[in-house]
Amino acid sequence: MITMEELQAAIKLRINNYNNTDFPLHNRAINTCDLLGSRNHILAQSVASPFDVPRQNLSAMDGYAIARGSELSEGNTIEIIGESQAGNAYTGETVAGQGVRIFTGAVVPDCCDTVIMQENTNFADIKTTIDKSQPYSITLTQTAEVDNNIRAQGEEIESGEPVLKIGKRINPADISLLANLGVSEVSVFQPLVVGVLATGDELVAIGDELKHLAQIYNSNTPTLKSLLSDLPITIRDYGIIPDDLDKTTAAVNEAMQACDVLISTAGVSVGDYDFLTTVIETLGQINHYKVAMKPGKPFVFGELNKNLDKPVLYFGLPGNPLSTVVGALQFVLPALWQMSGASLSEQPMPLTIKAKLTNDIKKSPGRKDFQRGVLSQDESGHYQVECFSSQQSHRIKQLSRANCFIVLDKDSGNVVSGGEVTVQPFPWLHR
Repeated sequence: MITMEELQAAIKLRINNYNNTDFPLHNRAINTCDLLGSRNHILAQSVASPFDVPRQNLSAMDGYAIARGSELSEGNTIEIIGESQAGNAYTGETVAGQGVRIFTGAVVPDCCDTVIMQENTNFADIKTTIDKSQPYSITLTQTAEVDNNIRAQGEEIESGEPVLKIGKRINPADISLLANLGVSEVSVFQPLVVGVLATGDELVAIGDELKHLAQIYNSNTPTLKSLLSDLPITIRDYGIIPDDLDKTTAAVNEAMQACDVLISTAGVSVGDYDFLTTVIETLGQINHYKVAMKPGKPFVFGELNKNLDKPVLYFGLPGNPLSTVVGALQFVLPALWQMSGASLSEQPMPLTIKAKLTNDIKKSPGRKDFQRGVLSQDESGHYQVECFSSQQSHRIKQLSRANCFIVLDKDSGNVVSGGEVTVQPFPWLHR
C-alpha cells in the first residue's frame, strides 16, 4: 500500500508528463477573460506594462518642488510661484531660487529636481498669511538633498516590462496591478472540463424524497462542487449511477469523451457491487489503488485512454463523506491546479501549523491520520487544538463543527495532552 507522500509525488509526476506531452500547455486553447472575471484563472500569455509607472516624476510628500540649481541649505529662502496638484500639474517654468507648492502624488515639474517636506520649512508659521494668488517665500528649516521625495518616472515599472508571467494564478492583488495599468482583459488557459459522478443504489438526489430507510442523500457531489469552486474549471455533473456494471460502463464512457478529468465517489472498494475499478481497468488503467491514510484508504488514481487521443485522468474517491473531503483536499485539488497550468509557486499549498494538544489522542501506527479538531489560541496567543473524542469517519456533524485536521504521521501512536501536533486548518477558513 502506497504512502500518502508517495501517492502525491506519483500524481505530480504523472501530471507533469501530462502537461508536457499528453496535453502540452503551449497547445491548449486560450480564452480572453475580462479583468474582474479573471480571478483564479491561469494566465496563458504574459502581460507587459503599456507605460512607465510612475508615468512621470511624482511627489512623495506634501511640500514644495524646488527648481534645479537652487541652494538647499538650512535657512535659505525659496520663492513660491505656483502649485501642482494631483490631476492638475503646474505647467509654468521656474528658475533657481524658485519653487511650487506640491502635494502627494502630484507631477513634479520638469524644471524641478527636489521636493522638500512642508515640515522642513517654516510653512506652519506662515500658512495663515499665505495668499496663493501671489508669490510668497518659504524658509528651509533643514538642509535638503537633490532628488529627495521624488518618485522617479519608471522607478517601479518600465514600459514594456513583463509584470505577470504565464502560469500566474490571478489574485485580487494582480487585478489591482492590471487595473492600474488600464488592462481590461487578459488571456487565460481555457478551463479544464471536470466530470463528477456518484455511484450507489442507496443514493437520492437532493430535493427528491427519501422513499425508504435504506436510502440516503447524495452529499458527495455538492461537497465536491463546493471544494472545486475556486478552480478555473468547468464541471459536468453526470448524476447518480446505480450499482450496475453496464450502466457504470456507459456513464464512464460518456464522461471520458467530453472531459479532461473524471472524479467519482463510492464504488471503488472491494464490495460485490463496487464496479468502478473494473470499469476503469477496462477503459484505461489504474495507476495506484489504496493509500496508507485514514480516512480515505480506498483511493484510486488512474486514467482512461481507450480510443482517446489524450488520456482522461481519473480520481476515485471513497463514498464516505469525510473520506471524500480528505481525498479531495490532499490529492484532487493540488492535481487540478497543476493540470490547469499554474506554475509551481502559484499552486496553493496547504497551511500547516504547530499547536499544543489539549486532550489525549488515540491512534494506531500504520496509516497517516487526519483527525478532526478545533483550533484556537490561548490567552498568550499560542495555538492549541482540541481533538474530538470520537473519530469515526461517518460523523458528518463533527466535520462541520471542526475547523482543522490534526495530522498524525503514519508511524505515530497515541499522543497525550500537552504534546505538540501538526494542524492543517480547513482552507475555506483562510481564503
